[in-house]
Amino acid sequence: MTVPETSAVRMGTPVGRAVIAAATLGSGMAMLDGTVVNVALRTIGRDLGASLAQLQWITNAYLLTLSSLILLGGSFGDRFGRRRVFVVGVVWFAAASLLCGVAPNPEILIAARALQGIGGALLTPGSLAMIQGAFAPDERAPAIGAWSGLGSIAAAIGPFVGGALVDYANWRWIFLLNLPLAAVTVLIAVRTVPETRDPRASSHFDVVGAVLAAVTLGATTYALIEWGGPGGWVAAFLGVAAGVGFIVAEAHEPEPMLRLEMFRNMTFSASNAMTLLVYGALGALSFFVVIELQTVGGYEALAAGAAFVPMTIIMLFLAPAGGRLGQRIGPRIPMTVGPLVMAVGVLLMLRIGPDVSYVFDVLPAVIVFGLGLALMVAPLTATVLAAAPDEHAGIASGVNNAVARAGALLAVAALPIAVGLHGGEYADPTTFDGAFHEAMVACATLLAAGGVISWFTIRRPDLVDA
Repeated sequence: MTVPETSAVRMGTPVGRAVIAAATLGSGMAMLDGTVVNVALRTIGRDLGASLAQLQWITNAYLLTLSSLILLGGSFGDRFGRRRVFVVGVVWFAAASLLCGVAPNPEILIAARALQGIGGALLTPGSLAMIQGAFAPDERAPAIGAWSGLGSIAAAIGPFVGGALVDYANWRWIFLLNLPLAAVTVLIAVRTVPETRDPRASSHFDVVGAVLAAVTLGATTYALIEWGGPGGWVAAFLGVAAGVGFIVAEAHEPEPMLRLEMFRNMTFSASNAMTLLVYGALGALSFFVVIELQTVGGYEALAAGAAFVPMTIIMLFLAPAGGRLGQRIGPRIPMTVGPLVMAVGVLLMLRIGPDVSYVFDVLPAVIVFGLGLALMVAPLTATVLAAAPDEHAGIASGVNNAVARAGALLAVAALPIAVGLHGGEYADPTTFDGAFHEAMVACATLLAAGGVISWFTIRRPDLVDA
């Protein structure tokens, strides 16, 4: 197959479909592993004899390396080629998944999850940057919409897939399933996806910035989990100090990992602030609802995961339409209304409890939430990328992905403590049910705040100097 010139790919062509397929499969693996583990944590803990703290780090080790290194992954793509770094990330991710699948103890599983996050940091920004760099400018928003809709399926079906594997196979298949998916992804990418890069990118890489970013997120996450203990206070101080050091280092670094001048664009800054709030709420929501359905509602793992299937269907069919709507009327309304509708869906989840009815209590909330997500996600992604110069597509994608993952990481670390969950109280139905209701109100508040930020700050990127 002949590969067209950069920025000449059209929707509906064989190459266009191949670019979207490769990007979706690759980023879908990373998103899937960000959600699929939640429903399997109890089984993993029993099989490996893991403590509660170790179970927390099985989840957080992945998010930590992913969110702290994703900016560096975007820079690598701009320098060495977005397709090339994407393929390296997919292969790395598959190798780490194999290690996860054969891990004999919690320590090795935690280390393997951290390695998975490194692979995700390479492939995730590359997937979106491949679309931005390969498609013609007028085709990018619909292409991103298709990618968003298909990619969101992976995150939505994660609990469903995890529940099925836990109930009918073995939790190790959660990770081993990535191997054939990675093989197909690499084959499509190598054979059909055009290579793009920033011709002005330097060979210098901001290692100091990457280290400080990792220390900032790692220390902050530890502080939130251990809040109130002496180690928590020390970690909090270290996190703040590293965060300040990161900003100072990036301001004085000739070729920084994070270009601070990008945030002078109000649309770019506001879009990322909104991303932090919305994806923080989304990460906490997926954590709490799955446990609430199992611990309080008495659902099996598969049934709890299957609860989100309607949202998957909505995203599949409506997310591309959300991208086209944002392109036609501008991103402000979709990025405002979407989070507000999602907040309504979260408040409807307050009906979930001991005598939960899926049809009357869960399904309406999932449908409303899915409609808001489908309306918001593609315009948000397109707006972030359009607000940055094309040559910085990898960095812009990396920033937005890092913000999204950091939001989920920090929310999952902080919200259980904020609503009064400690130690093994997550397994007590009465205690967890009360905490769940407080957490849903907090998530709805974060979503509503994201909508308000969009209304007052988002403008059409083509009307703003990037």
